[in-house]
Amino acid sequence: MTRLLIADDHPLFREALQGALATHFTDLQIVEADSLESTLDVLANDDEIDLLLLDLHMPGAGDLYGLIRIREDFPLLPVAIISGTEDPAVIGRCIGFGALGFIPKSMPSQQIAAAIGSILDGDEWLPEGMRSQIQSLSQEDIELADKVAALTPQQYRVLYYVHEGLLNKQIAYQLGITEATVKAHMTAIFRKLDVYSRTQAVLLAERLQLAPPEEEVK
Repeated sequence: MTRLLIADDHPLFREALQGALATHFTDLQIVEADSLESTLDVLANDDEIDLLLLDLHMPGAGDLYGLIRIREDFPLLPVAIISGTEDPAVIGRCIGFGALGFIPKSMPSQQIAAAIGSILDGDEWLPEGMRSQIQSLSQEDIELADKVAALTPQQYRVLYYVHEGLLNKQIAYQLGITEATVKAHMTAIFRKLDVYSRTQAVLLAERLQLAPPEEEVK
């Protein structure tokens, strides 16, 4: 039995991918999630997932934050990114942060199935010709990712709004929380990132090129 978790916020894509994989794998079970929060919930309650197929842009994930968070919480879980982007810089960062493969959504279903099969066999998989285009992460970026992994999803949202220049009162309004809660999150963010000012926190976030976290409900 092969058990896959498809984490993507587009139900039509999940349905299409599930149908395509069913023709290439026997004895296949598919579990679905549509946000970072629901993905973490599934993984916390299901230790039989053989491979997570993770979309970079689903709600709560903030691009690389979702991958970093999952690799921190579930270090033994094989993760493959399945994404609409084919940017070598993004692919390089995904591999550097622990993904075993990067599968473009534009590939034919037969090639996607073959890539998944290769990853399930324990191999790292990248699009043809891509390996020579990606660069390894610096040790500084790896250490920074470890710090970012300590942030909760809500702390990550607060960090993003700080990066956008919002005041604590504005962040509280955006997230539907009190200003005191925002201040508590800021204290935790400073401690976890080992910084002492909003400017330092923003500079660290910029170096990882973390994207905005989408709302859990679109």
